[in-house]
Amino acid sequence: MPTSTSTSTGKGVNSSSRDGSAKTMVADQITQSIQSTSNILHLMLQSSPSQASPFSFSKKLISQLFVYDLAELMKLPKSLFAKTPTIKNTEMVLEQLPRVISSLDAHMENGLQSIPQLKTVMQLLSNIENCQLKTLSKVQAIQQETESVEQSPEAS
Repeated sequence: MPTSTSTSTGKGVNSSSRDGSAKTMVADQITQSIQSTSNILHLMLQSSPSQASPFSFSKKLISQLFVYDLAELMKLPKSLFAKTPTIKNTEMVLEQLPRVISSLDAHMENGLQSIPQLKTVMQLLSNIENCQLKTLSKVQAIQQETESVEQSPEAS
């Protein structure tokens, strides 16, 4: 029995080191992809500066880049390759984040500008509550008086 425990502990350590090396490998491959894209853009600028806008890529070049990226992705461990859609979704969310932050900022600013009105509303609600409590206490006092008057003749 102790042997299997030590084996599972060893697997945990190996799993952790594999995760670290997988992350390093992914980071390296992303860096390589970015560097390759940068190199291609520089080559295009050097070969014909007048036609080297980002929109002037030919279909062939785009397809070569796609195949290159796909080949790089296929080298990743299957667990990481399976996470590619999640990574792409994360990218889309991160791209939208500045707009979301800006929108939240605008809402917060509107909320801060509404503080004086909110204070007024809170004061009005407090006044209404106080009036209702006073009325309720008067009603209870009248009921107690009525009950005591009704009980007085019964006692005699």
